[in-house]
Order: sequence, then C-alpha cells, then structure tokens
Amino acid sequence: MTGEQFVNGAARELKRGLSARHIRFIALGSAIGTGLFYGSAAAIQKAGPSVLLAYLIGGAIIYLVLRALGELSVRRPVAGSFGDFATEHIGPLAGFLTGWTFIFEMIVVCLADVTAFGVYMGFWFPEVPRWVWVLAIVFVIGAVNLFSVKVFGELEFWFTLVKVAAIVAMIAGGAAILIWGFGVHDTDSGLSNLWVDGGFMPNGVGGFLASFAVVMFAFGGSEIIGITAGEAEDPSRTIPQAVNTVPVRILLFYVCSLLVIMAIIPWNQITSDRSPFVQIFSALGVGPAATVLNVVVITAALSAINSDVFGAGRMMYGLALRGQAPTILTRVSRNGVPWFTVAIMVVALLIAVVLNAVIPESVFLIIASIATFATIFVWAMILLSQYRSRRAMTEQEQRDLAFGVPFWPYGQLLAISFLGVVALLVAWDADTRVAFAVGAGWLLVLTAAYYAFVVRGRAVDGAQ
Repeated sequence: MTGEQFVNGAARELKRGLSARHIRFIALGSAIGTGLFYGSAAAIQKAGPSVLLAYLIGGAIIYLVLRALGELSVRRPVAGSFGDFATEHIGPLAGFLTGWTFIFEMIVVCLADVTAFGVYMGFWFPEVPRWVWVLAIVFVIGAVNLFSVKVFGELEFWFTLVKVAAIVAMIAGGAAILIWGFGVHDTDSGLSNLWVDGGFMPNGVGGFLASFAVVMFAFGGSEIIGITAGEAEDPSRTIPQAVNTVPVRILLFYVCSLLVIMAIIPWNQITSDRSPFVQIFSALGVGPAATVLNVVVITAALSAINSDVFGAGRMMYGLALRGQAPTILTRVSRNGVPWFTVAIMVVALLIAVVLNAVIPESVFLIIASIATFATIFVWAMILLSQYRSRRAMTEQEQRDLAFGVPFWPYGQLLAISFLGVVALLVAWDADTRVAFAVGAGWLLVLTAAYYAFVVRGRAVDGAQ
C-alpha cells in the first residue's frame, strides 16, 4: 500500500457498498460454515441423535441474541457495532473487552476454518501435509479482503448460494433415499437409526450437555450481521430482514440436514476425519457426489474465513475510532477497506499453520472450544447492552423502536442465564476445559491492558 491511496495520508471513512441482497446472504452464510459441515461430527459423537435437540435450543438462543443486536443496530448503525453499544450502555471497559474478545473469537474461529479447509483438501490429496493448504488459503483470503466491501459482499453472495443449493439438494436426495432406498438403504428401517444404537441420547444427559460446546461454536460469527450495518445501504430495512431468517435457517440447514444424515448413517459411524456431508455419500458408494460435496464444504470454509477476516477487521477499525486500539487501524484504502487490519489478521492466522503442523489431530476441538468461550462472552455483552439500553428508554422511545426484541425482558434474561450454563459446561468437560482457562486468562490480560494503555494513555494526554 502506498501513501497515495489515502486522503491526506489518513483516510478514515468506510464505504456503504452492501446491498440488501448482500446482507441477506451474509446473514444466511454466517450460520452455514465449518461448525455445520465439519464441527457437527464432533457434536454428534458427544450427543448422538439428541444433538438435533441441542441445535434447536442453541438456535433459539442465537435468535434472541440477534434480535437484541438488531434492535441496537437499527437504532444506531455503526462499524463498531456491539463494541460501541457495550461502551455506550455498560461502560468503556465493557466495550474494550467486547470488541477485542470478538476479534479474538474471529481469529480463533478462523483458525478452525482454515484447519477444516486443510482437512477437506486431504480428501483429494492425503499425502500433502495439511499445513501447506492452510498457508496457501491464509494468503489468498488476505488478498481478497483488500478489495472493496462490494467485492466482499458479492463473493459471500455466491459462496452462500453454493452452500444453500448443496444443502437443499442433500436434504432432498437423502429424503429420497429414506423413502425409496435405491438399493443403498433399507426403507423398512425408516428413521430408526435415530434411536436404535443406544437410544436418542446414547451418551446420557452428560453427553448431550457436552455437545453444546461445539453446537454454540457452530452459530458463532452470526453476530457479524450487526457489523455489516456500518456499511449497509439501508440498515433499517436490511438488518431486520436478515435477522428474521434465523429460525428458518436453523430448522432447514442444521436440524433437517443432520436428521437426514443420521437417519441414513448410524450416528456412531460418523467420524471427524471428514465432513459428515461427504461421508454420507461416500458410505453410500456415490463417489462423484461425494467429490462435488467436498467442493461445497471447501466453498463453505472459504466463505467463513472471508467473513471472519472482514468482521475482525471492522471491529478493529471501530475500536481504533474510539481510542481503544492504535490509530493506524483507522487508515482506509481508496477501496474503503481498513487495510492494516487485514494485514494483522493474516499474521495472526499464520498460527494455524504452526498448529496444524504440530497437533493436527486434536487442533479442531481445542480451537472450537476456545471460540465457544469467546462467542458466549460476546453474546452475553450484546444481551446486556440491549437490556441496559431498553431500561434507559422512556415508554415513548420503547414504543417508537423500529425493530424491538420479542419476549422482553424474559427472553433476554433466559438467554443470558443459558449462556452462563454453557460457560460452566465448557469448564466442566475434560475435553474443553482448556478453553475456559484460556478464555478467563484472555479476559484478565485484556483488563490489565485496558488500564495500562487506554486509561493511562488518556491520563497522559489529559495532562499534556
């Protein structure tokens, strides 16, 4: 990047280039990624068929979170989104913790996404080390994110279109196999695979509860809807449209697709070395379909990585505008892109290259669990921000809300309580306990950094 790409050396304005079509598909695609195509295998192994119930419960919670975010974003659409809202309604420290924890979440989720990309490529090239693919995709996505936000929106539109078409086709094909068999499935067995191998909850209530660490990871990143408000052409219309599609997305893409998969393949035969969506066609001997579906899950991973880099970059930009991050992060290219944030994300993602070279087998579950902790914290802060915002309104202001939350205030209190329970479950499960330790350590480090750099920096500036 050269200085000529900036207005007076320090351009700071983002461009509103995301149309209603872009926002709808970004919202649609944000919940259809690695958590579904790859992470669902780990959730199935823990909970068995009862994972369907876990996804329904998790889906209801994320809907309440996004409705809270929607209320805030429609009222005040800004690039910093929930980081700004936490600062305004809870306090500067809360905004600092929320913004940087979301960035941490995006980095960690992105580590999982690039790891999954390496796994998918192993379907065709098992002899190539996974870290090679991870390194390649990090630089490709970094380059793509330097284009204008309109290019980002267009890419997400087509990536999501591929994902949606593939899932709908898989559900339709799976339903046809369940009904007619086609020589690869005993139609007399019907949906019995959902309860014959140990029952609907084969690993007991403990296994069902443990699955939430992965289930909630699957919905992580959905809050990017709020961040797009800062670059949406008509946020008062597009944000509500995007948020209101959430229940349908959860039912169709998570519950229906996994129900079809587990009805055809017994849950205990689903492994985490490949996507369950690829396994179902490989197990049925439909080789070409499995290959095509592997292309689809690769597309899903690319879409998720692309969104992760976008979301983290815009949050860094918003933090920098509030004085909670270095001012260089406010620099914007002629394309309207905060280019320095993209560079930071690329450097951070090089960690994935190292992790996949050192611990390729266990890296995904560890990363997913850490991302779940960060996700829970960010969602809780969104809910608390909306709760405090609504409590501070007059009755007339509440009546004038263009997109108010449902079930106020009981839905918000229920969602906050549920997120607290999931945090405890992450700490309780031996497989995910490290995530709680890392997450708690992260919050402590951030708090110390806030007082050491932000508060002290303002004090020095005031003294001068």
